[in-house]
Amino acid sequence: MTMRRVLVTADGIGLEEAEVPVPAEHEVLVRGLVAGVCGSDTHAAHGRHPFVALPYHPGHEAVGVVEALGAGVTSVRVGDRVTVEPDLPCWHCKMCVTGRENLCENLQFFGCGWPQGGMGERWTIAANRLHVVPGDLSLAAAALIEPLSTPVHAVRVAGDVAGKAVAVLGAGTIGLLVLRVLKALGAHRIVVTDPLPAKRGLALRLGADAVVDATAADAAEQVRRELGESADVVFDCVAVEPTVRQAISIADKGGTVVIVGVPAREVTVPLPIIQDHQIRVQGSATYLPEDYRDAVRLLQAGAVRPEDFVTAVYPMEEAAAAFDASSSGAQVKVLVSITAEATAQLAP
Repeated sequence: MTMRRVLVTADGIGLEEAEVPVPAEHEVLVRGLVAGVCGSDTHAAHGRHPFVALPYHPGHEAVGVVEALGAGVTSVRVGDRVTVEPDLPCWHCKMCVTGRENLCENLQFFGCGWPQGGMGERWTIAANRLHVVPGDLSLAAAALIEPLSTPVHAVRVAGDVAGKAVAVLGAGTIGLLVLRVLKALGAHRIVVTDPLPAKRGLALRLGADAVVDATAADAAEQVRRELGESADVVFDCVAVEPTVRQAISIADKGGTVVIVGVPAREVTVPLPIIQDHQIRVQGSATYLPEDYRDAVRLLQAGAVRPEDFVTAVYPMEEAAAAFDASSSGAQVKVLVSITAEATAQLAP
């Protein structure tokens, strides 16, 4: 049997025919329903991702239905609706055995350089990389579990944000999700920056106390004025040199800068200021199972609403258009629907 799946190459984005994979021991065959287009996907498609080379099979924000079980699988059942935790740890290195498998020393990633991705009609994956989606979540909400888990993890590694002054640099999907997590966890005041007026407006509608044009020469000073103080925590969801420098200025003194965006290249930072003003620069890498559990709870509680984030849905045959839409800046979260069943469920 054959199936269709999306392939991203240096020449463009299209569909290819492939054999339907057979689940090995401890693996599951999943029938794809929907996959989100991530900033990582569009960066990789343009050759700007530091860890994903072309060609590759996209789809790490994937939701589907379990269709067959390999030997030894007991954690999911045929017919379960599932979402993927796409990091693929070795389970043997220091990071894995200490509960930090997101930092695995031999890490691979489903949908990002792995031979398979979730943007296709069928795919196999280890059963322990799947989370069963609760029945009270819509398909659109299920598609947000993976992208929401990244901000949940970033806020977790930042420390307690309740009552804190916080800045979020970048009002793309991840930045806006960070905003909603911060609101749910009781941040005192939140200022969001973005170069696009429409994104700043959306941040205000989603709960930001104030917004600032990221391109303003005095953007950092404006953020501090809107906060009324220096930021306790700054989440850099862009991760280019200007935003990293802005983040350090906003957090000066004694604040924490969390790098959430995926940097395309190295940046230069004012290290004397970081040292002398005791500024903490903290990386945030993907997520852990507890972040998935918290993301599900936030979605169930309505702290994150799919209608605020899912702004476009394309059939798999139009994957190239979906990638273009995602990278245009005009959308928040773009989804690729794999089946007619999924398209019907995702219709507004």
